[in-house]
Amino acid sequence: MQSELNTNMKPKLQHPNNNGLYSKYIKRLLDFILSLSALIILSPLLIIVAILIKLDSKGPIFFTQERPGKDMKIFKVYKFRTMVQDAAKQQKVGVEVKGNDSRITQLGKFLRRFKIDELAQLLNILKGDMSIVGPRPTLPEYIKQYEKWELNRFDSKPGLTGFAQVNGNIYLERKEKSAYDIEYIEKISFVTDVRIILKTIAIVVFGEEKFINKSRNQNERGE
Repeated sequence: MQSELNTNMKPKLQHPNNNGLYSKYIKRLLDFILSLSALIILSPLLIIVAILIKLDSKGPIFFTQERPGKDMKIFKVYKFRTMVQDAAKQQKVGVEVKGNDSRITQLGKFLRRFKIDELAQLLNILKGDMSIVGPRPTLPEYIKQYEKWELNRFDSKPGLTGFAQVNGNIYLERKEKSAYDIEYIEKISFVTDVRIILKTIAIVVFGEEKFINKSRNQNERGE
């Protein structure tokens, strides 16, 4: 696969906020420090998770997949494996994997509920492919479904969590996610990132259903 996708048809944001001091320098510095610290502090947990995955089902510890990052440059995203071996071959384009998917292992259900599977992406953040906060990385084949305005979501590094993830996540339609992603890019700031991180922690602890922004979602769908 090519290292990057065609960006000629990507329009420019009307009010970009990704060229400021925080976005260009401080955000990356914080990403590096926080991801390295988290990997060190959480290393006992991560080792235990790796052992349990090997004991629970056949297959590798990590699930890796190519994803388009900033400016659509392709990188390999890491996750702890939560599904049966070769489950990705059965995945339909545009269909979200939900908790009742039969391909998810028993251990995988627990890891996904508490977002533990995503902790492997701390390695992506450390490498510089991802940020702690940003649009979630999508699959390359999904891009052909995007309308022109949605391609602006690639003006920022993908994140471990993001604005769409704290406003409905898998309950949102694709365009709703793109709208949240672009809204985030237009208002990137330290305060915004902190708010998203704190809300993400609350979602992990109390569950996603308690934080769905129903009124906004219904308005955008015309309900």
